[in-house]
Amino acid sequence: MKQRSMPVGRLLRRFWPYMKPYSRTIALDLFCAALTCICEIVLPLIMRYLTNSAVDGIPITVEILVQLGLLYLVLRLIDAAAQFFMADMGHVMGVYVETDMRRDAFAHLQRLSHTYYNNTKVGQIMGRITNDLFDVTEFAHHCPEEFFIAGIKILASFIILAGCSLPLTLLIFLCVPFMGVVATHLNLKLRERFREQRVQIGELNSQIENSLLGQRVVKAFAAEELEEEKFQQGNLDYQEIKKKGYIMMAAFQCSTRLFDGLMYLVALVGGGWFLMEELIDPGDLVAFMLYVSTLIATIRRIVAFAEQFQRGMTGIERFVEIMDSEVEIFDSPDAVPLRVGQGEIRFDHVYFEYPDDHNKVLHDLNLTINPGEHIGLVGPSGGGKTTLCNLIPRFYEVTQGAIRIDGQDIRKVTLRSLRQSVGIVQQDVYLFSGSVYENIAYGKPQATREEVIRAAKLAGAHEFILALKDGYDTYVGERGVKLSGGQKQRISIARVFLKNPPILILDEATSALDNESEILVNESLRQLAEGRTTLTIAHRLTTIKDADRILVLGEEGIQEEGTHQQLLDAKGIYWRLWNQIPTGQTL
Repeated sequence: MKQRSMPVGRLLRRFWPYMKPYSRTIALDLFCAALTCICEIVLPLIMRYLTNSAVDGIPITVEILVQLGLLYLVLRLIDAAAQFFMADMGHVMGVYVETDMRRDAFAHLQRLSHTYYNNTKVGQIMGRITNDLFDVTEFAHHCPEEFFIAGIKILASFIILAGCSLPLTLLIFLCVPFMGVVATHLNLKLRERFREQRVQIGELNSQIENSLLGQRVVKAFAAEELEEEKFQQGNLDYQEIKKKGYIMMAAFQCSTRLFDGLMYLVALVGGGWFLMEELIDPGDLVAFMLYVSTLIATIRRIVAFAEQFQRGMTGIERFVEIMDSEVEIFDSPDAVPLRVGQGEIRFDHVYFEYPDDHNKVLHDLNLTINPGEHIGLVGPSGGGKTTLCNLIPRFYEVTQGAIRIDGQDIRKVTLRSLRQSVGIVQQDVYLFSGSVYENIAYGKPQATREEVIRAAKLAGAHEFILALKDGYDTYVGERGVKLSGGQKQRISIARVFLKNPPILILDEATSALDNESEILVNESLRQLAEGRTTLTIAHRLTTIKDADRILVLGEEGIQEEGTHQQLLDAKGIYWRLWNQIPTGQTL
């Protein structure tokens, strides 16, 4: 479904708070813009004076010419100084506005929930906070300036032209409303084309990102030609959209040139007739034609700015769409920092369904995890294991019921304190582009180097880190591609050791590792879990057989509960999983 563009007035109201802090700069910029208009307004008056003086036989002396020349020279110097300020500080102000908007957009993106990222392509987001805001710099500077200059010139032209010949002036200005109607209609069409371009370039960014990040898979399946074909199709779609945009732009410019010609035609024929009938002086006609040229040049300038205006409005619109994305999970007004004592976690009649597709996952879940207890979570895919764990740090909000940590409802504590109290080690380890040291220190940015090294030792990572080319300063590559799976996992464990949270979630942390790496990582995880309330999601049941309690989750919630041996003795679902007997198969 095609999304309708937002009204310009609404967008400008949303944009104004970013301009307001620089209102003094804007005022000075507009003052300089007014100064630049003086030369264009005064020159026709000088020419009118000289022409009428010559026609009326009034002698023009050298002294008069020198005075007029000096006046015009001074005005030109003022014009040059004003133009310098407008080009310098005006553009710098635009950069400040762009920077402020990008800052707020990024901060807002940090607060959006997993649901938003599940449904939005990263390439589209990147386009909105980079390319889309580039045009805002020019818009922020030129928008008030261009309309202010146009207003001054049109008003001054009308007043002076009316003084020369009011009937002829009215004939000229009769063309302006028709020009405005056509320009407005084509402007809206042009804006739609720009919006389509931005959306498609976002799609291209997403496609490029997917292909480049998945280069190993592409090469493994010899799918280079397939990727090239997919990209070429997206590229051709973008080409077609841009072609339509340029057709609309050409129509817009063509219409304005036709109206330009119409205004010149009216001025030429009407002015000639008025001169023939002696209803206007020759000097006044010269001034009249010069002001008509100024008026038409002003309209052309606005027309030329129309493309930039629409690009800026499109950038603001896509920025507003990000800022209007609802922050679903946030601190309540009375939120207080979480005070973790022993680390008890309690689920009280918890219901949960995903907000985007309303897939019901948890139904009336009641569970108490005792302080320091190690809980193993097993069961078929889609049974709610990962969802249950994601609810604890409030990556998603419970639909009904409550989760409490040491008796405190997690919706009544600050998100920062809650998430600082929960450490997560996932199967898909994400390492940031940077050094080994920087990735471990991410768990505690203010940590000393000694603390980072100690965390690495506890995670069993110190020795292999020292064996790397630059030790702790080794660059890990994009997403840690220069390291093996086991090495990346141990660095992520070191990161959690450094964070030192009282609650630990292990989400299939070893399922993607080879046997040797799994043994090393499991040893690190055992040390990490010691003394902490721990939840372990496992597909390999050997990793949780020593857990204090094992929960078997399914569509009906907790279907079995007990120690490893108790569940084997019960010969239920867990026993089948342990013995790798498919559900429904009889013995």
